[in-house]
Parts: sequence; structure tokens; C-alpha cells
Amino acid sequence: MRIAIGRLSRRLRTTAAGSAAGLTPTRISVLLTVVRDGPVRLSALAASESLNPTMLSRVIADLVDADLLERTSDDGDRRAAWVQATDAGQRLAQRMRRERTDAVNAALEGLPPAERRLLEQALPALEALAEQLQDRRP
Repeated sequence: MRIAIGRLSRRLRTTAAGSAAGLTPTRISVLLTVVRDGPVRLSALAASESLNPTMLSRVIADLVDADLLERTSDDGDRRAAWVQATDAGQRLAQRMRRERTDAVNAALEGLPPAERRLLEQALPALEALAEQLQDRRP
């Protein structure tokens, strides 16, 4: 099971839209996290992405230069900063999600009906697992 999930995750990590934008898997993950979580402090983003501050700083700078994210200072703490997605970043994230959804749907259509039913039966357990993992995020 671990191998299959890892392979699926790797195949869905990059998309045509992400590749066309020149994004690495790390940049894609950061962009999608910022789009999903809304404006987020860099310290919280570093923790949720398991990136050290130097690496995150480089990734954020690249995404800001690409006009996908904007970075602002925290009014209450000048040492802290926030990032949020630009309109272009949100549109790119939507395209990448759509491509991932389309890829999963196409793969599902290629499975025999019995295997699709097994996956449908497993969905409640997978959703519960996803909630547990979400609850563990810093």
C-alpha cells in the first residue's frame, strides 16, 4: 500500500500547467498550500511544508518573482511576514488541481468496475485518514 500511494503521489505532484510555469514539486506544494490556507505567515508555512527558513525564502522569492505570490510584512511584528496568492497564482492552482482531478478520473475509468467499487468503499476510511493527518499539521 505504501508503495502504491507513493507512486500515485509522485505522478500527481507535477502537472502540465506547473511544468509550463517552470515550477518544481516544492514550488507547486508551497503555492497550493498558500492558495488553500489563504494568507499565511512564513513561519507557519515553513512548518507545514517541512522546509527550513532559507529554502522557504528561496521558494517564496521565486514565486513572488513569477507573480504567483505576494509577500507582505506583519504590521504587528516587523520580523514576520505573510504570503498570499495573487490572482495569477490562484488561476494556476486551479488549473493544476483540474489537471490532477482529470488524471485521477481518467485512471479510474481505466479500472475494471470491481476495482472502482473497492476504491469507492475505501473512500470513507481514506477521508478519515486525511482528517487525522490534517489535524496533525502544525
